[in-house]
Amino acid sequence: MLSAMLTFTDTAKDRVLGFLEAQRDQGVRALRIAGTRAEPKLWLVREDDRQEGDRSFDAGGFPVLLDPMSARQLEGATVDFVEGVMQAGFRVYFESPSWDDPIAQRVQDVLDTMINPGVASHGGSVSLHGVEDARAIIEFGGGCQGCGAADVTLKHGVERMIREQVPEIQGIVDATDHEAGENPYYAPGEAGPADSPLT
Repeated sequence: MLSAMLTFTDTAKDRVLGFLEAQRDQGVRALRIAGTRAEPKLWLVREDDRQEGDRSFDAGGFPVLLDPMSARQLEGATVDFVEGVMQAGFRVYFESPSWDDPIAQRVQDVLDTMINPGVASHGGSVSLHGVEDARAIIEFGGGCQGCGAADVTLKHGVERMIREQVPEIQGIVDATDHEAGENPYYAPGEAGPADSPLT
């Protein structure tokens, strides 16, 4: 097994272990996680559900299985179990960094609340590397890395939103290695629709 690819909170671990124990007589022994950042799914499986190419790791008393594409999309995520008045269930999320620089923190807030929810529908993400000389240095990930429409998303979505919400930012630097993109939403050279997923 590999080292942990996702982090499970204590609450999430306890819930998974409880569900596994309740279904142990049916041969259920593992947790499978699949999907994208926008739509992760979790379900309990039998040990023989393991498929060729699966990545697996021990999450602290139970094995977790991921197909290769889901592993790339969800690596580094945190799994929690939340209970509210209206519903309860598992939540898979990515922790955002906190910044000492208040301008960088405001840019991060724009990414978290306005930009990443939009690009997540295409399996993508945008992360902030920092702010230098009034320019935000960003990197596209997931379906946005190497995407043929990344420049449109940058100019008409990401840059416009950041500069509108954080006027101190005068420009955006794309630090993405687009050549390394493994699963772009639009193939390189394919412009995609006229509208960016953020507009």
